[in-house]
Amino acid sequence: MLKIGGQKIPTKTLVLLVSESLLIVVGLALASWLRFLSANWDYTGGNTVARFLVVVLVCELALYYNELYDLQVTNSRARLVIGLLQALGIACIVLALIYYLAPGVSLGRGIAGLALPTIAALIFGWRLLLDSKGFLLLRRPERLLIVGTGPTGITLTQEICARPELNLKVLGFLDEKGENIGKSLVNPGIIGGVSQLETLVREQNVDRVVLSLAEQRGRMPYRELLRLKFAGIPVEDAYTVFERISGRIAVERLSPSWLIFSDGFRKSRFLLAAKRLTDVCVSALAMVVALPVMGLVAVAILLESGLPVLFKQKRTGLNGAQFEILKFRSMRKDSEKSGPSWAADGDSRITRVGAFIRRYRLDELPQLFNIMHGEMSLVGPRPEQPYFCEMLEASLPFFAQRHAVRPGLTGWAQIKYRYGASVEDAKRKLELDLFYIKHLSVSLDIAIFFETVKVVLLGKGAK
Repeated sequence: MLKIGGQKIPTKTLVLLVSESLLIVVGLALASWLRFLSANWDYTGGNTVARFLVVVLVCELALYYNELYDLQVTNSRARLVIGLLQALGIACIVLALIYYLAPGVSLGRGIAGLALPTIAALIFGWRLLLDSKGFLLLRRPERLLIVGTGPTGITLTQEICARPELNLKVLGFLDEKGENIGKSLVNPGIIGGVSQLETLVREQNVDRVVLSLAEQRGRMPYRELLRLKFAGIPVEDAYTVFERISGRIAVERLSPSWLIFSDGFRKSRFLLAAKRLTDVCVSALAMVVALPVMGLVAVAILLESGLPVLFKQKRTGLNGAQFEILKFRSMRKDSEKSGPSWAADGDSRITRVGAFIRRYRLDELPQLFNIMHGEMSLVGPRPEQPYFCEMLEASLPFFAQRHAVRPGLTGWAQIKYRYGASVEDAKRKLELDLFYIKHLSVSLDIAIFFETVKVVLLGKGAK
């Protein structure tokens, strides 16, 4: 099972990624063959493999950044066609630029003209075939049985029902007392009592047992679970399964012991040193590249609403230490005269320039100086104001644990969830931040960086 950090990647996504890379190669080979036949042109010289790999890489990146590997987005044929045409169009523009700068890797206009429609037809046809005949190409759905009626099991089932690409099927719940059989909790409902566990596992051909007991004391069927475990049936708690498929750690009714004894939360000196070195090098390079853009943003703010151009605000950082975050000012000068408040949709405090720079996250560019100074990292939980930290620590369990790492310019919560403007939003982001801290790694940071580029390009989640 391939995962990013600790989150499972759907099997269908992996199948699409690998198979469509092969289809692009097939399209290029077919176009080369047709070009050779029609023009008697010998395409045997040069580094063909390298040329093909350039096209595959550019096309795959274009498909990714047009969200064609987000199976929740591409659930309609119209969206698939539009996204595919956009992606291949962008790929052609990027390849044209690459060929202009490095003519030696070019395939030639004849092959490019034949390859574009061929690749489009192959990918579109393959997507339709996989959607209609996917059961022949992928394994059957994994069958889960939820033991107990606890809230985490219900939340887990809702997540599974909303994401068919996970290829999971919840058969039902087992009631602790066996008194509510037939009652609907989500869909499906309660199909039996805990005392029927082994019988239902055999009858329903269960692949995995998930524990979500509303009250574990005195109700855990230890003997039955041990027999199932030794018979080869995986037994897991709902928190672990939910974490793996959603990329979040559910904090509702989460016990400290689960966090203490679960795997993860490792921060070796080498990892922290590599992360800090990456922060310094990348932020220094980014400041040089972004300097002209920062200059234009500063002038635009100055012309619209005058000085100050920068906005400074107290934020809570590593281990609860406070620092001043730097941002381009996107609101009116008197935006916080009545005290701190979350930004909302259509917030009247945001200026016209502010709305634009917020949409494309240009207001965050001065935070590169915070990163260089060691107050922030490129990737991590977003820093909150001390006022909100105090409020959220009082209402959300484990909120203070998000300060165990440096706050980030971007983060797992930023790419997975919209802008937060309520305690409930803060709870969802906390679940994502805890997942990031638990699975902190270079590979997860790289994945977040690539996804952040997509979020910025599409202007998603800004307020």
